[in-house]
Amino acid sequence: MALEVGTILSGIVTGITSFGAFVELETGETGLVHISEVADAYVKDINEHLKLKEKVVVKIINIDSKGKIGLSIRQAKRRPSISFEERMNRFLKDSEERLTDLRKHTDAKRGGRGTPYKKSTGK
Repeated sequence: MALEVGTILSGIVTGITSFGAFVELETGETGLVHISEVADAYVKDINEHLKLKEKVVVKIINIDSKGKIGLSIRQAKRRPSISFEERMNRFLKDSEERLTDLRKHTDAKRGGRGTPYKKSTGK
């Protein structure tokens, strides 16, 4: 089985260091889960999250030119990401709704749009 970026596999933790954990993949190859890729929250001590010989699910996030495999536990847990177009459409819809609310709120404070400023004549 050829390893590719984005593939999700299971593996066993074979080593733990201060900067991450080594995981032997089901293919027999070993990769590194950097401490920043263990959990969504800040990880001060990796031993609080992982144990030796623990089975984990990982996602391949990179393979460098030397064949070193970068893995992520936190990305493997996430639901599939939505496409850029869907994300952009959601952003535009949310932005338009926020702008509409802001305009309504601002116009209410000003007395409404189209209301000309009436200068007092002092009479």
